[in-house]
Amino acid sequence: MVGRRLKDSPMSPSFQPTASVSYWKTVWRHFKKKRTAVAGLWVTLFLTLVAVLAPVLANDRPIAAFWNGRLVFPVFDEGLRPENGTWKDLWNPNVFLFQRPLNAPGSWALWPPVPYSPSEYDLLENLSPPSRKHWFGTDDRGRDVLSRMIHGARISLSVGFVAVGIALIIGIILGGLAGYFGGWVDGVISRLIEILLTIPTFFLIIAIIAFLPPSIYTIMAVIGLTGWTGVARFVRAEFFKLKRLDFIQASAALGASHGRIIFLHMLPNAMAPVLVSAVFGIAGAILTESSLSFLGFGVPPPTPSWGDILSQSRDYIEFAWWLTTFPGLAIFLGITSYNLVGEGLRDAMDPKLFG
Repeated sequence: MVGRRLKDSPMSPSFQPTASVSYWKTVWRHFKKKRTAVAGLWVTLFLTLVAVLAPVLANDRPIAAFWNGRLVFPVFDEGLRPENGTWKDLWNPNVFLFQRPLNAPGSWALWPPVPYSPSEYDLLENLSPPSRKHWFGTDDRGRDVLSRMIHGARISLSVGFVAVGIALIIGIILGGLAGYFGGWVDGVISRLIEILLTIPTFFLIIAIIAFLPPSIYTIMAVIGLTGWTGVARFVRAEFFKLKRLDFIQASAALGASHGRIIFLHMLPNAMAPVLVSAVFGIAGAILTESSLSFLGFGVPPPTPSWGDILSQSRDYIEFAWWLTTFPGLAIFLGITSYNLVGEGLRDAMDPKLFG
């Protein structure tokens, strides 16, 4: 893979600007041959769409409404409400999505498919099994489980993406420095990586979080700051191979700066294993966040997350099966789909496929 791309590098006389594009087209062609990877990709896209559209999919306010002679969008403006009471007071549970009138001639409202907010509770409906009113049932406080799972997808995926982003930045910088400069720089960074690898990551995360104020940003930062070692090792190994190649040595001989060589010539050719590691890292971050929330060290309540919903099932597992089944299935599908995409990318980027 590297050799095929290097002959079309910017330092080569035969360089073609479309080389990188054709490379990724080839990767995509090989990726599509693995049906499990494609299925995983569709699941990840679906979960991402659910996370992005969470306020529109599950909310106790209408998406849009024609009220008092004007069109309003209450779902995007929490301060916008009727003169007397709340929007939910005008909701008709017997009508799905589009409702009219709203106690006023000519008015209407378009409600989310799940007309409950994740923090809205009804003690008269606590631990209700799945029904037409609550598709995934309710928890011990009468909160709609489906609404909490939809908004929990936003939390879990946000933790995964941000934590992996932090890990990528640290891993690429330290791994690139170690592989490019070598010597004592490589020695110091390699020893640091080895020390961190000897410490169980999950217990290290718990130990750090115990001394910090609980918040979603703390979870993101701690998972990212403890998960960069794998990325750094991949980048270090790739840089060691790349810096011995002719086009890198030619760039140095022509007076190119270290930064130009690293970021313009070496890093783009080292991104394939980094991309695979990032996809696997998202799955690992989702699992870590869910485990922390299950143990009570995760995102503080009332913020919903898949692990927090699953944690509530411990006291009601004998009869409230939905509190275990649905969040457990979401965690399983999320982690499995990202792992399938990662495996598909790894196989599609195999240098043996490029001749």
